[in-house]
Amino acid sequence: MPQDIRNIANIDHTDVVGLNFIKSDGKYVFRRHFRQGLRSHILEILDPADVEVERYGTMFDGVLHFPRAQPKIMLRIFRTRLSCLDEALAEVQRVKIAEHFLTPEFVAQSTEIIVEYHGPETSAPLLCGIQEYVVGVILDPWSVLDSATLLSVLYDSLAAQISQFSISRDRWFTAVREYGSLFIEQTRKMILQGRHIPDLAGFGNILITPSGRIKLVDINNISEIFLDDTIRLDDRNYPVCDKSVEALALIEEKLLDRTIEFSDPIYGIFLNPERKRKLQRFVF
Repeated sequence: MPQDIRNIANIDHTDVVGLNFIKSDGKYVFRRHFRQGLRSHILEILDPADVEVERYGTMFDGVLHFPRAQPKIMLRIFRTRLSCLDEALAEVQRVKIAEHFLTPEFVAQSTEIIVEYHGPETSAPLLCGIQEYVVGVILDPWSVLDSATLLSVLYDSLAAQISQFSISRDRWFTAVREYGSLFIEQTRKMILQGRHIPDLAGFGNILITPSGRIKLVDINNISEIFLDDTIRLDDRNYPVCDKSVEALALIEEKLLDRTIEFSDPIYGIFLNPERKRKLQRFVF
C-alpha cells in the first residue's frame, strides 16, 4: 500500500506526480528543496530544459558549465492532517494575516490552494501553496556575530547577486538596516493589532535578498499570540511565540544595533527574566 504523502519524511518528483491533483505530463520537474519546513514539504518547480542543462552542461567561452536549475516557483504541501474544510480555511486565514501586515515586500507571496487528497485510506482536504521563489541567504537570529560582522558575512555571501544592483557595501548595509527597521515595525503591528506572529525562530525561515530586503519564507506556522504571562506551546510542544519574540529582539539588536527596552509592551512581557527562566524547561 502506498504511504500517505503527509507521513513521508522526504518526497521527490515521483511522489508528487503520483498525487491525484498533480498533472504528470512532464511539463515540470519537482525537486525537494534543501530547506524543509516542519509543517510542509517544500519543492522546487523546475523547467525540464533547465534541468537538462544542469545535468549535461552548456558551453560558454569554450568552457563547459553546469549551472544549477533555478526554480520558477515553489510548491508547499502542508503535512498537518485537516479533518474538514473549515480547518483548511483557518490555516489560509492565518497566512492572509501575515500577508496583510508584512505586505508582499517582506513575505514570500503565495497562492493557497485547498485540494481533495486521495490518500491510501481515505480522502481529505489538503492545503498546498504555490509560492514565489526568493533568492537570498538565511538570516539566523541566533548568530553569535555582532552587527557589523553579521552584515559583512551576509554581504559577502550575496556579493555575486548584489553586483547587479551596483550598490556599495556601505549602501547595502544601510538598505538592510532600513528594510530591517520596516520589517520589525510591520511584525510588531502584526503582534499588537493582528494578535498573531510568524515563526521567526526556525532556522531558514527568514532570508536576506540581494536588494537588502528581509523576506519571511516559512508561512505555514503563523500563531495566535497573547500578551499575558502564560507560556503557550504549539502542536509540537514548542513555545513558538516566546521564541519568535526573542528572535525578533535579536534581529533588532544584531541587524539594527539597537538596545532592547524592557519597557516595551512586547519585550517587557516575553523577555522578562522570570518568564525566560520558566521557559527553559520547554526548550531543549
